[in-house]
Amino acid sequence: MRTRADIECWLTDMDGVLVHENTPIPGAAELLRQWGDEGTPFLVLTNNSIFTPRDLSARLRASGLVVPEESIWTSALATADFLRSQMPGGSAFVIGEAGVTTALHEAGFIMTETDPDYVVVGETRNYSFEAITKAIRLIGRGARFIATNPDATGPSTEGVLPATGAISALITKATGKEPYVVGKPNPMMFRSAMNKIGAHSENTGMIGDRMDTDIIAGIEAGLHTVLVMTGISDPAEIERYPFRPDEILGSVAELVRREPVESELPEGF
Repeated sequence: MRTRADIECWLTDMDGVLVHENTPIPGAAELLRQWGDEGTPFLVLTNNSIFTPRDLSARLRASGLVVPEESIWTSALATADFLRSQMPGGSAFVIGEAGVTTALHEAGFIMTETDPDYVVVGETRNYSFEAITKAIRLIGRGARFIATNPDATGPSTEGVLPATGAISALITKATGKEPYVVGKPNPMMFRSAMNKIGAHSENTGMIGDRMDTDIIAGIEAGLHTVLVMTGISDPAEIERYPFRPDEILGSVAELVRREPVESELPEGF
């Protein structure tokens, strides 16, 4: 049976695992430092497709967490990676922000409103009726419908906001077409992340705070799964599901290896 000792590479969710709002979760900085010092391959995953990895790296740094931009994998990057594998040099009409448009540009895609191969819906705070109408008409004319992630709502200081899943549902209702969703809980996002760092499911762990995205996708991707209780999950939430993570921890602080104190060192040191 595989244990944590067998894990050589890590994937971790961001919000609720490493940070809450803009406050680092205790143990997160130490765990990231430990991975860096030991040369452990890792990626920080997020379904948020608004921001580029550079933006997110800067946001984390402002919170006191050092994560290089190349160690961040977003649903926008996973979407661009998937579409490039499906149709290299394709075209897309995008509802979204810099996170998804930059990822698609870097994957060699052309942004167009004229007969695109794909309509891609990502996270944005600037949904427009005109853009949604255009997306509906393009899908009706044969464009393939893609969503970066399924999240119906997102957080804000004032309360929940409608997110990608809510806008996708509106387009589905109007077109009768369901989107292919690349982000969590689709295990494809984990597989593309592992490809990026040269990891294999047999030696990779996934740390998350949600049973319905992080843990189920980790299980389906064949990873060692760790649920932390610093996000939305509590014991009652865990009991709602017919599957279980490999480990349930209070926080990522429990993954930090404690240096032995002097009294614990073997005799002669």
